[in-house]
Amino acid sequence: MTPPVLPREPLHGPPLFLLTLALGLGTFMQVLDTSIANVSLPAIAGDLAVSPDQGTWVITSFAVSNAIALPLTGWLSRRFGEARLFVISTLLFTVASWLCGLAPNLPMLIAFRVLQGAVAGPMIPLSQSLLLGNYPPEKKGLALALWSMTVIIAPIMGPILGGWITDNINWPWIFYINNPVGVLSSFLTWQILKTRDSERHIVPIDRIGLALLVIGIGTLQILLDKGNELDWFESQTIVMLGITSLVALTFFIAWELTDAHPVVDLHLFGRRNFLVGTLVLSFGYLVFFGNVVLLPLWLQINMGYTATWAGLAAAPIGILPVFLAPFVGKNMNKLDLRVWASCSFAIFAAVSLWNSHFNTDVSIGQIVMPRLLMGFGVAAFFVPLTSLTLSDLPPQMMASATGLSNFSRILAGSFGTSLSITLWDRRTSYYHSVLAEHISPFNPVSVDAFDALRALSPSVSTDASLIERTLNQQAVMLATNEMFWLSGIFFASLALLVWLARPPRRGPGIAPSGAH
Repeated sequence: MTPPVLPREPLHGPPLFLLTLALGLGTFMQVLDTSIANVSLPAIAGDLAVSPDQGTWVITSFAVSNAIALPLTGWLSRRFGEARLFVISTLLFTVASWLCGLAPNLPMLIAFRVLQGAVAGPMIPLSQSLLLGNYPPEKKGLALALWSMTVIIAPIMGPILGGWITDNINWPWIFYINNPVGVLSSFLTWQILKTRDSERHIVPIDRIGLALLVIGIGTLQILLDKGNELDWFESQTIVMLGITSLVALTFFIAWELTDAHPVVDLHLFGRRNFLVGTLVLSFGYLVFFGNVVLLPLWLQINMGYTATWAGLAAAPIGILPVFLAPFVGKNMNKLDLRVWASCSFAIFAAVSLWNSHFNTDVSIGQIVMPRLLMGFGVAAFFVPLTSLTLSDLPPQMMASATGLSNFSRILAGSFGTSLSITLWDRRTSYYHSVLAEHISPFNPVSVDAFDALRALSPSVSTDASLIERTLNQQAVMLATNEMFWLSGIFFASLALLVWLARPPRRGPGIAPSGAH
């Protein structure tokens, strides 16, 4: 029998601070784990005696299981209660992290990463939902701002922290560091919310919908992770994954829209602000995260930066949001939320177009400055758009809505990573071929270049290798500039698309119906 649920008034003072800290720690730990293992793959592969290609399944296995679990948040929270589910997920995530560090071989590590990704699914959307459900109505914007800081900073800190731990301690500690954080987050959350949990309902398990979701999202995530490595649809494996995913997701959508107890509530997309907000947030994150991945790769491949220095060059984007996000959260209701979002995309567009004028002589200061200024846009990106997306939703739909919107955003990030790397590689090859066409004994520019090199070295092979290195460097630079230019145009388009949403009819960003 479900125990009676006490009325939930907003928290104030120390309990509110401790709850914010607890949920923030849990979210930071989970988001950090999506990127902290990336730079440690060579060390993991070497220690477990596997190839680097096999080692990438450490990343893929987590991403696949996490993508499947995310949209299940609404159904799971109705079954177990939001606070109870968050605590259970965080504790299981902590145990899975410990097991990952103890894994003696790659199959065991992959199995524990699958478990870790699956139990981590509800953590991000529930941390958001629990904050909104326990903050006073007038401070819900601040709650979203504080929540967004962890989502912004953790992916930037992941590679830096992962590289330092791997270089100075040992790779298992990228997982062991989760243990004290997870225990503290779970303990504080349960102590504060054990008498304030949401209602629980025994709802049937939508087995068909769940099976279609697992097959559709699982194959799609593997396709995105392995597509570039297997040359996309030139590979029979990728073709089969694509067909399987398309068929499964098509049947999944049809089934969920007609089932009495859907595992994912797709009817949320019938609400205009949720639809527009989720689309704009997802497409914006697709391009944003693609750039987050692309910049360090360019710095390492083309500019000779180490992984640590490439991470440090990209990190300043997270500095200003730490200070500005609370300000935006407190004051965003003084302007139309669409104005905030448009300003954010305008800043993203301007910085991307600025980056498109980089050259091979660019200094680290010239790289850091636009990344720092991009922080202005980041501060006004997550908070107003999330508030607009969740506006006018009743409290019983909040967990489902945050789960579905975060799933869409994170899946878009996977698309952004795959698309940006693929397009970047192909445009690099294109520019290399175009530049190589001009290298011939009949081109006066080529002749002058060879004469200059011959004056430095009599070796023809050296001339050829230097020319090839120069061609590669310039081709990568041109492709990188083109990617930044395209990003700028895309961001400018999103600044207009957000105006398809309606301004919230009432309440401070999140409608009063979301308060308790």
